[in-house]
Amino acid sequence: MFMSTVTDPIADLLARIRNAAHAQKIDMFIPYSKIKAEIVRILKDEGYISEYTIDTSAAHPRIKVTNKIVNRSSAITGLRRMSRPGLRRYVGADEIPRVLGGMGVAILSTPRGVLSGREAKKQKVGGELLAYIW
Repeated sequence: MFMSTVTDPIADLLARIRNAAHAQKIDMFIPYSKIKAEIVRILKDEGYISEYTIDTSAAHPRIKVTNKIVNRSSAITGLRRMSRPGLRRYVGADEIPRVLGGMGVAILSTPRGVLSGREAKKQKVGGELLAYIW
């Protein structure tokens, strides 16, 4: 197996999750990084996935994500990368957008760690707008 150089690991994570959701796969494996683990933790907290575990036994650590299937379809209907390496998007604490009128969730990288839009608003902290999930 060859290692590809991924310029945007977060976009890679979102693409893998999107593909697994469309294919209605239950389990998927994602190469581990701290920020990916934090994004997956938010997905779990917000109820978009049912479980995740970090497998460090392999040569390359990876995250096993268990997709949440509701009524024979994935709980995740869409994902969108907002800030990207070519164009970073930053928002202040009072400019955090509502995704689908509060039905979705914004994921931000803040000085207090990776937070959902709701948490960032509560803590009155802004940051880099990583992605929207609905």
